[in-house]
Amino acid sequence: MTTSTPITTPFTHDSTAMDVIQGVDLGGRRAIVTGGSSGIGVETARALASAGAEVTLAVRNTDAGQRAADDITASTGNDRVLVAPLDLADQGSIADFVANWDGPLHMLVNNAGIMAAPEMRTPQGWEMQFATNHLGHFALATGLRPSLAAAEGARIASVSSAAHLRSPVVFEDIQYERRPYEPWQAYGQSKTANVLFAVEVTRLWADDGIVANSLMPGAIQTNLQRYVTEEELNRLRSGNAAAWKTVEQGAATSVLVAASPLIDGAGGRYFEDCQEAGPAAPGERRGVAPYALDPEAAERLWQVSTALLKG
Repeated sequence: MTTSTPITTPFTHDSTAMDVIQGVDLGGRRAIVTGGSSGIGVETARALASAGAEVTLAVRNTDAGQRAADDITASTGNDRVLVAPLDLADQGSIADFVANWDGPLHMLVNNAGIMAAPEMRTPQGWEMQFATNHLGHFALATGLRPSLAAAEGARIASVSSAAHLRSPVVFEDIQYERRPYEPWQAYGQSKTANVLFAVEVTRLWADDGIVANSLMPGAIQTNLQRYVTEEELNRLRSGNAAAWKTVEQGAATSVLVAASPLIDGAGGRYFEDCQEAGPAAPGERRGVAPYALDPEAAERLWQVSTALLKG
């Protein structure tokens, strides 16, 4: 972290992505938003495009991606909204995406993910939530490092969740080979990995001018909940109905981390409601767990991830 002083901004829980980007000029800059065809991904991309950025929607379903791109162009007047295929659970797909990218990359928004999925595994045997939410984005970012460095001041926004409070990265059994699989715990582990990733990127890639921060977008009902039952959703809603956000509000912190001059130079931090979060209090669903910002765990996760991708 660049300084011990917490970052505050004039934005709040209720601010939208368009509020955050207002007055910011992203002309000449290029962004990638994974999972940009739905949910907060669309609104993140829309806000970046509205400020003049060229935005690539990296998506599994390119038809849905093109519909989203057309809608963003219609609403912003920016015709530099592109679509490219990307399946984060498929290392071949990631390699193809990286190979097809040319030129500098100023903003990488690691937004796509799956939540509370039943036990599934990739062909490599990796647990699917960890593989998609962390390893896929890890491979994408490391593959794009030269393009990020070429931007001379690139940012990575790593979309995490308050669910990281459910579990640290359990290095002794990341892939649930020996312990019973539990969907929410596995999701939490992958979201902790998203925070640790931002910590280590900022340490390792500082000389390239690349910083990364992680964030909690808030509670928003999107396609992310496709594996969550209606009963479970109702339980989550009843816990704190006022905390739920619209997709436009949910994208605000992603846009802050990716593009706002208010956090220039900051890295390795965790944001929620457009503010740098403080330490999580026991029993609360706010703040950041100390284990998610632990530099030793961040370094260990990087080493483990690198080894897994090398096979």
